[in-house]
Amino acid sequence: MEEAKKKILITGINGMLGADLIKQLCNKYCIAGIDITSSEKDGIECVLCDITDEQQVEDVFLRLAPWGVIHAAAYTNVDGCEQDTKKAYLINAEGTKNVATVCKKTGAKLIYISTDYVFDGKNTIPYKETDSPNPLNEYGRTKLAGEEFVRAYADEFLIVRTSWLFGLAGKNFVRTIIEKAGEVEQLKVVNDQTGSPTHTVSLAQAIDKLIDSVFLSGSETEHRDLFHVSNSGSCTWYEFAKKILELNELKTEIIPVDSSVVSRPAKRPHFSVIDNSYYQQITADELCSWQEALRCYLNLMTSDV
Repeated sequence: MEEAKKKILITGINGMLGADLIKQLCNKYCIAGIDITSSEKDGIECVLCDITDEQQVEDVFLRLAPWGVIHAAAYTNVDGCEQDTKKAYLINAEGTKNVATVCKKTGAKLIYISTDYVFDGKNTIPYKETDSPNPLNEYGRTKLAGEEFVRAYADEFLIVRTSWLFGLAGKNFVRTIIEKAGEVEQLKVVNDQTGSPTHTVSLAQAIDKLIDSVFLSGSETEHRDLFHVSNSGSCTWYEFAKKILELNELKTEIIPVDSSVVSRPAKRPHFSVIDNSYYQQITADELCSWQEALRCYLNLMTSDV
């Protein structure tokens, strides 16, 4: 008799990463999901659940009994977090605490998706997992608090920090640049913030490899670890936007500007490139360049129209 597939529960399953996690994992695992908004997903059970309500989370987890949980649900609007700190903390910190607590109760393994914005940007070389976080904004602070709750409340977990995500199932920088380029003759984009754009398809593939390499490695030890995962290479937002326009053959003029002239509620780190070498060491895998990932995304956008 064929062995029953392990069940993986994805929080925030209707989000940008959730959509690609489904595609990546659905053939190997039984997938279920929770989200603040419910929708049918081709044979995948999607349950309406507010992660800030611990009882709701516990009831759903006890009913679905997942082997593993990928906690992708978050309040990711960086400026929105700065303007509504209570909401940011409730979702990103308390919500994560609830998920971690219930994972401990049910014995589920947890993968928590965190961010490069836990760093202050003072580094001049890519951040390693051993570097000390010092977030500049409320988004980074609440995601870091989520990391701390995972460490305090979950038994087996992986924390995965990633950066500058873009994907089909949601609003992102690539789509915004393409839309604005069709509306205006000139675009001003900041050129003093450097990071690693990361395609959600690449991140979903990396999470799949981490599950194989860590949780399914055959080791009996309790797994509690931290990984940095992004597409390789780095660029500024201006350089990213320039490549987006180039690959779409858009002639809109693009002008580099300093972030000091752009009025935004939340500060951003000037440098938040993350070092993927530990991920590469554990999985024997290297993510493609951000340029290649961007080409893949644009091809998917075209075929999705």
